[in-house]
Amino acid sequence: MTITFDAPSKDKAELETGPAFTPRFDEHGLVTAVVTDAKDGELLMVAHMNAESLALTIETGIAHYWSRSRKALWKKGETSGNLQTVVELRTDCDQDAVWLKVSVAGHDATCHTGRRSCFYRTVSNGSDGAVLTMAGGEPQFDPSAVYSKN
Repeated sequence: MTITFDAPSKDKAELETGPAFTPRFDEHGLVTAVVTDAKDGELLMVAHMNAESLALTIETGIAHYWSRSRKALWKKGETSGNLQTVVELRTDCDQDAVWLKVSVAGHDATCHTGRRSCFYRTVSNGSDGAVLTMAGGEPQFDPSAVYSKN
């Protein structure tokens, strides 16, 4: 069975409280996907999904995304082994973003840098402007050993 999505309702109340999941894809055909760890709630990553990746995620229970840089479907963890199994999928009030609560296999790492989360630096105001500071998040695996340079 292949999931397809109907056009979002023009009725605001129906969109916000009705039972139909009708994601509001942007002009590029994408919705924002916020991804957190199902166990502890840590923010792991923010990505984008098109209709195909969202449907595959719902159908398989494994997170799929749309890579804007590669312009390709992306099954998260397919190369690294750090597959994201979806524990819960939510949408926001106007259905233009989704929230995936996931369990990560393998090294329990989500970032392509080998870290658990893509959000491993803080931003602060330094004397010369905004600066980044490491906020933990040591690599869980060596990315050069996992990803090829194709």
